[in-house]
Amino acid sequence: MKTLYLLLAIVGALVPYLFFFQHFAVYGLDLGFFVQSLFANGAAAGFTADLLISSFVFWLYMFSQREGPSPWPFVLLNLAIGLSCALPAYLYARARRSA
Repeated sequence: MKTLYLLLAIVGALVPYLFFFQHFAVYGLDLGFFVQSLFANGAAAGFTADLLISSFVFWLYMFSQREGPSPWPFVLLNLAIGLSCALPAYLYARARRSA
């Protein structure tokens, strides 16, 4: 599972950034417009809300664990890349630590 978690973390970093780069190539580095685009319609807003709630739950879970890796690098991954990278990276770090 450890190798799968690492592979999923890499894929989870690359795929979102492909879309982000496409967006920024067309619209530039306008972060205000980027955030506005996250809520452009009901479908996008639903996905964005789901991701924000899931990220918050993931943070609560990490900070509630007495053992395991420090949650801060994974919070930063979550904010900089997304949950699709941060969650499998966290699971990889936990699996490495317990091996």
